[in-house]
Amino acid sequence: MGFNKANTLAKEGIPFLIISNFKADSVEVIPLDELEAHHIRYCICEDYSYREHEHFLEKSPLDFSEYKKKFDAVIEKIKAGETYILNLTQATPIETKLSLDEMYGLANAHYKLRYKDQFVCFSPEKFIQIKENKIHTFPMKGTIDAAIKNAKEKILTNEKEMAEHVMIVDLLRNDLSIVATNVEVEEFRYIKKINAGAKELLQVSSHISGTLDDSWREHLGDILQAMLPAGSISGAPKKSTLDTIERVEAYERGFFSGIFGVFDGQSFDSGVMIRFIEKSPNGYLYKSGGGITLDSSVYMEYKELQDKVYLP
Repeated sequence: MGFNKANTLAKEGIPFLIISNFKADSVEVIPLDELEAHHIRYCICEDYSYREHEHFLEKSPLDFSEYKKKFDAVIEKIKAGETYILNLTQATPIETKLSLDEMYGLANAHYKLRYKDQFVCFSPEKFIQIKENKIHTFPMKGTIDAAIKNAKEKILTNEKEMAEHVMIVDLLRNDLSIVATNVEVEEFRYIKKINAGAKELLQVSSHISGTLDDSWREHLGDILQAMLPAGSISGAPKKSTLDTIERVEAYERGFFSGIFGVFDGQSFDSGVMIRFIEKSPNGYLYKSGGGITLDSSVYMEYKELQDKVYLP
């Protein structure tokens, strides 16, 4: 019903916010003039100015042995040919004196969303952007600490990172081809700097684009539904990889790694909901993860899972 509502509102030129969970089976579409009544705040800002703040998150990481069991199960699925790359995520309990609203206000990010008193996300990753009849997607895959000597050269020449990124770019090219024509990779593996709490990270992205029909607005919900879940936080091939995620992760992602986006009456912009804090009956949970391939190191992936737990 949510995707159909998006079709209707976009066709009528009515600005709205759309929020989808990871599985794309729970979707909310809310006209922008009704957001305040729903206790939802969002911000999409391409050129925000980074503001320093203290970092209040105390984390209690998943035991390494438990993570290794899940990692090994993914590797077995890769060896069996059921997946080539899988984004393995987990929930890390954290402690902070901040409310979700206070974290939303402090965080630096291109895409920020505070959903009622349930969760907040502050994401650096764009999902899709549509301007006029052109659709764009910008998969992020590959992260390194900027303080490491020759960090840029190291991540761009790392064979494991290259293979992982190529797989995701290929998946996103295929996803775009479902809804668009003239799909092409406009820029391959460029570096973006991300302020990650006490450190700075380098993130590798690519830019893929395609052409939509003139009538894309009346099919906007269908376009989103066809492309979800997002390839960069699921894996490839998508269907069998999603089955493996369901079995191996053994927890509910919920809205984490879903998407939120805004139709302004003419154009559409959206982000993948990573860097995500959720309120649970037992306190806050920070959900994070990383892509697993046959060449992945369990120690490095476990470290990456924890490195991504921060207030940007």
